[in-house]
Order: sequence, then structure tokens, then C-alpha cells
Amino acid sequence: MAAPSKRSSRPTPVRKAVRSLTWLGVIIVALFGINAAGVIWGGGSWTPKLALDLEGGTQIILAPQLADGESVSQEQLDQAVSIIRQRVDASGVSEADITTQGGQNVVVAIPGELDEQTRNRIESSAKLELRPVLLADAAANQSIDPSESPEPTDGAEEEELSATPSVEPTDASDPNWVTPALQDQFDTFDCAAIDESGANVAPSDEPLVTCDSTRTIKYLLGPVEVSGEDIVDATNGMVQTQTGATTGQWAVNIVFNDRGTEAFSEVSQRLFALNGQTPRDQFAFVLDGAVLSAPQMNGVITDGRPQVTGNFTQESSEALADQLKFGALPISFEVQSSDTISATLGTSQLQSGLIAGIIGLILVVIYTLFQYRALGTVTIASLIIAGVITYLMITILGWYQGYRLSLAGIAGLIVAIGFTADSFIVYFERVRDELRDGRPLVGAVEAGWKRALRTVLSSKSMNLLAAVVLYVLAVGSVRGFAFTLGLTTIIDVIVVILFTHPMLQLLAQTRFFSSGHSWSGLDPQALGAVYRGRAEFRKPVAVPAKKAASSSREAQKRQTIAERKAAQADATVGAGESKES
Repeated sequence: MAAPSKRSSRPTPVRKAVRSLTWLGVIIVALFGINAAGVIWGGGSWTPKLALDLEGGTQIILAPQLADGESVSQEQLDQAVSIIRQRVDASGVSEADITTQGGQNVVVAIPGELDEQTRNRIESSAKLELRPVLLADAAANQSIDPSESPEPTDGAEEEELSATPSVEPTDASDPNWVTPALQDQFDTFDCAAIDESGANVAPSDEPLVTCDSTRTIKYLLGPVEVSGEDIVDATNGMVQTQTGATTGQWAVNIVFNDRGTEAFSEVSQRLFALNGQTPRDQFAFVLDGAVLSAPQMNGVITDGRPQVTGNFTQESSEALADQLKFGALPISFEVQSSDTISATLGTSQLQSGLIAGIIGLILVVIYTLFQYRALGTVTIASLIIAGVITYLMITILGWYQGYRLSLAGIAGLIVAIGFTADSFIVYFERVRDELRDGRPLVGAVEAGWKRALRTVLSSKSMNLLAAVVLYVLAVGSVRGFAFTLGLTTIIDVIVVILFTHPMLQLLAQTRFFSSGHSWSGLDPQALGAVYRGRAEFRKPVAVPAKKAASSSREAQKRQTIAERKAAQADATVGAGESKES
């Protein structure tokens, strides 16, 4: 028995089409299932979430918290806006509007209802500083050695207390920073009144009197030695022992840049040399004036990767790591107001955008039916499939990633209608070209697909690249336009591969299209083809000379260049043979 040939083992176009359509059905059902799961268990919705310009939301005004005599610069405000925008984007909220107001405040407008986690990300300014510990008042009432600093004066000399060190300090850990005035301020400082007193705000080159985040320990800290601006990354995780076992304690792991690594290395060397001289062998991570943790320096850290420990939970360590990873704000902020705002555009503008999209869709349908007749129904069906997938993706992203559809995003969807139809037109024209060359419809569909796929992928790659560049470089609502444009570009490719091409493979098997019906849009004679295969070669019949000449000229007009050259070559050879005979 002869072995089956390789050609017979290949899947037929019909099998390929059924397989592709099956995969498309699986994708659509899966998207419906994911969206349904989000609606049932995850607080999702069957309708897309709308952005600030269409729905309204919450507006938070942040005012800078400055020491006496300090002022905020425009550079600091711009840096704060950039960092807060990164935090908001990282929390999954899109289409937020973050601007400055009056050269003083930062205004954050978030679409929809603001959840507590996102509010904490915004309101926590995360100004991180690394300061050495000079004094700490705990249960043991620790203090520096009186012989190492000027003694505080009693009541008779109280007016002579000075905030200026009597001896110039040599480093940030020098006890000479502890002036009589600071010692008196530290002794009388009340952690319960820290919000009202504002004593936990000090310039970076001066000492700071403050408390820890639990208000149970107060500190007198030296000037800032490492700034949070030198942090390039921060992650949370369990503290591990040298053997790799976890202790069950959550920590924040920080990575400094080169400048921070060098500065922290110097700090660790100096404080490690003071090991045992508590609290001067401690350093404090200060977040917005509150001490997160004040560990002892138990070794020299030269790789710029310290670990912050404290009373962290998984959620609090993750939130802090996110805040620090996106940079520390150059100044601290406090919430001045938090209000609900209405939509800036309203439903009328949304309706206008939808009407524009419907008009564009109708024009595309009219054009495809006029140009491609019955074949245009494949374009209409492809657009419907693309629309269903796009809708499901936007609703799923709204539930899972917090994506919100803005008017700019709707504009991206409207523009995508034309881009999507363009892919179908490229494919159809390639099939028509193959029919003009004399291929039967089944072969024309396969050959045209190979040529069209390269063109479609090249075109969509450029569209996707443009969308990615625009998304990365733009801010605000323009990113919404870029996002929907990129999303629909990917969906367009999926629909062309898994629906449009398989549908043509199936339609090519039907008599209506394969016979070249005049209303099919694939009539070879109407397209200018000279022949449609061997079946069209018929026995010649006698025709009048004038009509024959006219038919010959018409046939020559519809011949391809290759066919004309072949005919000329045959005529030349025939003439040569006649001459020899």
C-alpha cells in the first residue's frame, strides 16, 4: 500500500478556517467569562468606566508644608506633579488630571469615587530623609553624655539659650549640634501635639525634633545626610535570615543611586564606628517628619541597598515601597481640601462623539457595499466582531486595571474604524489581483492572503509603534487616545487573521462566490481578467472580422503585462518559423 503523500496530509482551507473561527469563539467566550466573573465577584460592570471629563470625580488640593521663611519653587512643584502622577498611574487609576494652582498648590483630580488606598498614595507626600540620631527619649530616657555637649542653663540664664552651636560640628552625628535651645525643645516636646506645633519640619541642613509614627518615642536628629531623591527602587518583602529563612517581619528594601550609595556608605562607616554609643550609633528613616525606623548600624553597607524595618504589614510596606520607588517629593504637602467635582464635558459631548462614530461607521458600510457588494458583508461582520472584543477589553480593563474611557479615548476608537476597514480593503484587493491574473477563487484567496498579510502586519506595526510612542511621551487625556488606538490595532490584526481570512476561505467554497456572480464583488470578468482557468478555454466559433478585431483589442487591454510579453514572444517565434519554411 502506498504511503499517503505529504500534500494529502495538509489541512484543507476549510479545516484551517474552522480551526481559526473556533479559536476566535474561544477568545470571545473567555472575555465574556472574565467580565462576568468581575461583575459577580470583583465589583466589575458590563459598561466601561468613564473618565473625569465624562463622569466627574474627586478633587484634592495639596498645600506645601514649609518651615518659617521657606518658599516653594516652580521646579519643586513640577517635580511633585510628576511624582504624584506616577503614583496615581501605579495605583491603576487612569485619566487623572494633576496640575499646579497659583504657583503654590498641587491639584489632583481623580475620576469616579476615590478608594482609600489611592487617597493614601496621593495624600502621603513621602518626603524621605536619612538623619543620624542625636537624642532619643524612650523608657530609659536616653540622652547623650553631658560632657560631650554644652549643659543646658537654668532659669537665671534662660535668656542666653542659643540655637547656634558653640562649637562648629564636624559631621551630622556630632553632639555639638545639641545646643541648649534644642535640648530644651527636646525635653519639653510633646508628641501628641506634633500636628499643631509643626516642630517636625526643619530645613535639611538643621537638626530636627520629632517623634516616630506611633508617637511613643521622640528624637533629636542631625541634619539630612541622604535624601529620598537618591532612591532608584524600593520593594517590600519578608526579612530573611542568613540561612534564607523568613522571620515573618515585613520590610522595605531600598536601592540608592550612585550618589546615595556613596553617601550612605560614609554614614554607615561613621555610625558603625560608634557602635555601642546608643543612640548615636542609630540612624533614622524620616518620612514627612515622622521616624519610620531608627535601627542601629550593625555593619558597613557599601552596596547602597539598606533595608527599612518597622511595624509594617504587607499592605503598608507595599504602599511605602511604591511611594518611595516613584521618588520622594522635594517638599512635604498637607491636604487643604477634598471635594467632589462634576463632569467637565457632560453627556452632550459624549453623545456628539458617539454620533460622529456612528456616522463614520455608516459611511464605511456604504463604501464597502458599493465597492465590494456582497463581499462587503464580510467587512461589516469583521467590524462587529472587532467592536465586541474592544468593548469587552475596555470593560475588563476598567474593572481589573482601573482604566477609564475619556472623550479622547472615544476619538481613538472612532479613528480605529477607518484603520480596521483599511486592513480588509488591502486583503480584498490582493484577492482581486489574483483573480485578474487568472487564478480560480480558492487559489486567489490563499495567494492573496500571503501577500496581504505582510502588508497588513507592516502597516499595523507602524500604527502600534506610533501609539506606544504617543502613550509614553504624552500625559493626561492624550494617553487615552494613544491607548485605545494601540488596543484596537492589536484587535484588528486578531480579527483579520481569525475571522476575515477564514470567512473568505469558507465563502470561496460556495457557488455564489466561486462562480463569480456579478453581485459577489469577485467577478473576474468585471475585474478585467482574460480567463479564469482551463475551464474557460472553449472551442472557437466564427465571428465577423470587425467584431473579432474589437474583441481582440479588448482582450489585449485586459491582459496582464506578463501575458502580453508571452504573446509577443510566441508571435515572434511563429514568424521566424514561417520564414524558414
